[in-house]
Amino acid sequence: MQKQDTGFLELIAAGNTIGAPEGDLLKCAGTSVPTAYRNELMRLVVVFADSELAGAAGFCPFINRGPGLRERIVAAKIVTEKYVHAELALALLKPFGVNPLLYVRSHAWDSRLDRHLDLGTRRIGGDKRLNVFHYPLEGWEDALVFNMLMGAATAIQLAEMQHCSYLPLAEAIGQILPREQEHAKLGESGVAQAIERGGNQAAVQAAVNYWYPRVTATFGRVDSDHATTYIQYGLRRRSSTEMLGDWKAQSAASLKRLGLAVAN
Repeated sequence: MQKQDTGFLELIAAGNTIGAPEGDLLKCAGTSVPTAYRNELMRLVVVFADSELAGAAGFCPFINRGPGLRERIVAAKIVTEKYVHAELALALLKPFGVNPLLYVRSHAWDSRLDRHLDLGTRRIGGDKRLNVFHYPLEGWEDALVFNMLMGAATAIQLAEMQHCSYLPLAEAIGQILPREQEHAKLGESGVAQAIERGGNQAAVQAAVNYWYPRVTATFGRVDSDHATTYIQYGLRRRSSTEMLGDWKAQSAASLKRLGLAVAN
């Protein structure tokens, strides 16, 4: 670590924050921010933007699979809000030279891989979506289970950035987080209604068994260098292990309320 980086980490540890770029420069307490911070910040925002774009595109075809008008309205609302979140994220990247219009057209956001693959935490090429968004949805109940489990994970992960060192990101998360928390609640209520309506609890449990380990993988490796760096830079507060523990506890409670079990 360079001396400049050491001094910067001391500023962050003391509670200093970084505002919007001045020209193309980021500054903290009047001092230029290291390039490494800018790189990690952009990576964090890109992963979120790509995941929201891919998540919205993947759920779009299932809006009309809803059994009733109310379910379709809720599904459309979730898709719309995910696109709004992606728009907010891309606005954060614009000062760093990203053209939102070109960016949205740069990948096939609705593309999916074989459902039987298990990518774990390893990254694959193309866009930077979380691996869970490479797997296709199968049917309405499957999509509901995915939204319940992934919605809770997203809310926990975003909450870590609500008071981060980069103020424009913290402000954007303040707008995004309440909606993502609502998505998780809507997912659980949707699963409850699906079980009550159809009684096909075995199929819903099968969806839990499929998605649970794949959502678990979104928290990354325990020994991830990026996760450690995020904490040092004030972009997150807690480790992946701590966040994963929260998600497992919340998911276990939700599944118990639904008469479902955590996948082994």
